[in-house]
Amino acid sequence: MSIGIAAQEERVVARIAELEKVLGDPADPLGDVSYARVLEADEEGEMLTPGERLLDDVVLNSDFVPRAHGGRLERIDNLVRVMRQVFRRDVALGLGYGVTSFMAGVNLWTCGTAEQRERLARLLLDGGKVSVAYHELAHGNDFVRNEFEATPTGDGFRLNGTKQVINNADRAAAWVLFSRTSDKPGSRSHSVMFAERGGLDAASYRVLPRYDAVGVRGCHLSGLHFEDCALPSDALVGELGQGVELALRAFQITRTAVPGMALGATDTSLRTVVRFALGRQLYRRSVMEIPHAKATLSGAFLDLLVCDSLSLAGSRAVHLLPDETSVYAAAVKYLVPRMLSDAMNELSIVLGARFYVREGEFGIFQKHVRDLPVLSLGHAGSAACQATIIPQLPRLARRAWFTGDPAPDALFRPREDLPEVSFDGLTLASGRDGLSASLVAAVDELPSGTPVERAAHGIALKMMDELRQVQEEALALAPEDRTALARPASFALADRYAVLLAAASAIGVWRQAAAAPADDPFLADPAWLAAALHRLSRRLGHRPPDLPAEAEPRVHEEVLRRFQENASYDLYNTPLAG
Repeated sequence: MSIGIAAQEERVVARIAELEKVLGDPADPLGDVSYARVLEADEEGEMLTPGERLLDDVVLNSDFVPRAHGGRLERIDNLVRVMRQVFRRDVALGLGYGVTSFMAGVNLWTCGTAEQRERLARLLLDGGKVSVAYHELAHGNDFVRNEFEATPTGDGFRLNGTKQVINNADRAAAWVLFSRTSDKPGSRSHSVMFAERGGLDAASYRVLPRYDAVGVRGCHLSGLHFEDCALPSDALVGELGQGVELALRAFQITRTAVPGMALGATDTSLRTVVRFALGRQLYRRSVMEIPHAKATLSGAFLDLLVCDSLSLAGSRAVHLLPDETSVYAAAVKYLVPRMLSDAMNELSIVLGARFYVREGEFGIFQKHVRDLPVLSLGHAGSAACQATIIPQLPRLARRAWFTGDPAPDALFRPREDLPEVSFDGLTLASGRDGLSASLVAAVDELPSGTPVERAAHGIALKMMDELRQVQEEALALAPEDRTALARPASFALADRYAVLLAAASAIGVWRQAAAAPADDPFLADPAWLAAALHRLSRRLGHRPPDLPAEAEPRVHEEVLRRFQENASYDLYNTPLAG
């Protein structure tokens, strides 16, 4: 049941303001979570302890626990907004303090028993951490081949084997373990276990040494080794043999959420380079006056808006279109990290030699450059996400594109209320795609009165033509090219499809903003949409006509306004502490 826009929005705005106040101005070198302290902890390869204490004080773990179990979690998009504030300070703090607990917990919120959920909620609300272990280094993202065993014994299970590269394995009070429970081949050979540390024989397992990492150096990345470790029967999450299905359903939530959180780090990076460009003199003028630098900063801002639009559509789809979320989640997890990485690379050119500096005013940029790629790895690397999309393309091409109903307007309204997460409604594949249908429907509805509107409309028409080409190529895929072992052309097709979903999301966000221009005059302005679609068109390999002269100055003006007013570079224009 919906709680109401006033209550939901009021709660998340208050929560973000509370976090910003507690974390303080990141530019203040005396602050506990200042960039200076973050960089010191990173150099030492340790988690920012004062930051964790502050997050304990505001019980950040409650944001990972559904309201029905005593926590604050009610909307995935609002969780993204809250965690974005932590990620903008320190990706390692965001991952190391609690996102791993969220990723582990989703499995239990999806399929756990009432008792398991209650135990997990109590553990998190008391300040504990939970780790999740899907993969093994020998098999990468092909976790169906995992060898780690939870052998049924009649009164429980026996754990044997090793799991590597687990965040917080040494600090967690419980572990969610993807385990082989049958020697038979196929997807029914694995199950998920909820292993609570306090109930295990300490002599039957050990935590492996920490890994040294280039990025998120403060995170405690290690492994676990079990030898004939007894586990009670009530440790099984869901049904025996349901592990693959449960993991893939849980991925739909985590894949949509984590990339959106990472926008906070790129927001900080853009803000850092804007500060540099305004203060640095070159050729007797500020770097900001150089056309290439100005265009680069505006382009990074546009990329953030596009990424946030796609993240928004994906995270709200969990609530509104759960049967369609599988492909959207994979698209978010594939495209958003890539676009953020590309934006960081472009920004580094403006920063010049200071890009290599690991300390001082601009050192936080270098840290974020090292940290962000970690988010493209783990249980959902780029190829794994494309492999999720590819088998669904022929079905969507046949059943959905150009014939299905558009997504509901609520999918694109960032502040509108949502029903509770439909964990039971998440499916592994769908024959519907309302987001692509929204792109097709928008072509007939986009205005074309002003030059900027005509530019946006013209590019949208080309996007629709691109979707038609993707449809034809998807229908023509040979059976062997519809699997994870497909040829490169299938992976390129998934890439193009993800870009089209991003375009549809940006158009949807603009249309809803334009319907209420007083709420956010900039998002209601077609200038950003035309410029964003122009960048996406070039990403597809097109050569769109130059934008009208008024488009780029309007975007640049907003870049400067948000910098001067200390507002976030995303869809929410959130007031920041610094």
